[in-house]
Amino acid sequence: MAGHSKWANIKHRKARQDAKRAKVWTKVIRELTVAARLGGASPTDNPRLRAAMDNALTVNMPRDTIDRAIARGAGNSDEGALDEITYEGYGPGGVAFLVETMTDNRNRTVAAIRHAFSKYGGSLGTTGSVAFQFDRRGVLHFDRTTDEDTIMELALESGAEDVESDEDGNSVVFTTFETFSEVLAVFREADCVPLHSETTMWPSTTSTCDEALTEKTLNLVDALEELDDVQNVYTNAELSELSESR
Repeated sequence: MAGHSKWANIKHRKARQDAKRAKVWTKVIRELTVAARLGGASPTDNPRLRAAMDNALTVNMPRDTIDRAIARGAGNSDEGALDEITYEGYGPGGVAFLVETMTDNRNRTVAAIRHAFSKYGGSLGTTGSVAFQFDRRGVLHFDRTTDEDTIMELALESGAEDVESDEDGNSVVFTTFETFSEVLAVFREADCVPLHSETTMWPSTTSTCDEALTEKTLNLVDALEELDDVQNVYTNAELSELSESR
């Protein structure tokens, strides 16, 4: 559900991912393997692989597991070859959804995704129906306790695109997809580690959700992320905080 600077969005996402670590690792390994197969095993020459490795380290994946996934992908074997397909649709309240998948059975995957949209008040759209609302970017999130001047200086030094603050005082650093790893490395070397960092599809416009619509949107996100073939789910939802009862 990545895609908005509201820290509430990140908290919702991390809480769900922490509860599903095994599934998260499966998806990360799949991305490492495919990135290495398509672009080679050298992260220096393969921005997608660099981003996948950074993501793997973020979820505390052991280095030997990362290396095995890359080696398997670089072997150029067609065994278990996967197609990458992105599905587009609308959730409750007209929230835009992008769903990235890797699958060995397109019919199975589209049927499962269509069922999830239908069950949770959304609809599967046509190619191009919402993709124009998103750009692939790198995003680093820092909470309000991190010195803003330090963040700005490191952003300028590393060649980041932009720095913004949300209404809660949290800082968000934006990068291009290609420079994400280099920018993140500069911050880490300066011992200024973000609370959360990722490459994501970032929306150009957002859809504001009250608590009821936030609940419905998260239900659909959860249902989609539970599907084995789904790698990432992105929305343009601007979520509200949920009550403790959820």
